[in-house]
Amino acid sequence: MRLDHIGIAVRSIAEARGFYEQGLGLTSEPEIEVVAGEKVRVLKLTVPPGSHIELLEPMDEDSAIGKYIAKRGEGLHHLCYAVDDVLKATKLMQESGYTPIWDQPHVGAGGCLVNFFHPRETHGVLTEISQGPN
Repeated sequence: MRLDHIGIAVRSIAEARGFYEQGLGLTSEPEIEVVAGEKVRVLKLTVPPGSHIELLEPMDEDSAIGKYIAKRGEGLHHLCYAVDDVLKATKLMQESGYTPIWDQPHVGAGGCLVNFFHPRETHGVLTEISQGPN
């Protein structure tokens, strides 16, 4: 398991990306990805040597990110850890007493299979586990 990415909720990718690209000198992917099932637009910014930041812009105020921003404002949304097998990792976490947000993993950004664990059980940090696409 390794830190894969940090998710940052933003009202506007267009407004936020300057800080990360010009201010921090990070390189972004050429395209903004739409994750229709989550009603979110995602811009990935590379953080060497092997992780990234995802800027998460809601497409709808009723989306999870839209509701998050309405309640808490912009900022850190989640930490994501890469795993080889998201089903196995979910099961192991459940056996350790942690409850996934979804019964079954969903397809997330980049075609990864993902699941989340609620901050109530993870000491205040929304935690994602992610298996890369085949």
